[in-house]
Amino acid sequence: MTYDRLVCANCAAPVSEGRCPVCRANRERLQQEGFLGGTNPMALIALLAVLITAVALLAHQTA
Repeated sequence: MTYDRLVCANCAAPVSEGRCPVCRANRERLQQEGFLGGTNPMALIALLAVLITAVALLAHQTA
């Protein structure tokens, strides 16, 4: 999930604006999650399915 859609429970403002210390801390944490940290879980599942299919096809061709 990306922080631009989150609303802070402390100040009721978007986390992306960073109005309070809680917003700023959560925004920093979400930015540090890395490459796949903000990726949609369904996209990760689809990527995993594609990788498994590719490995299965490769194994089938070499056998």
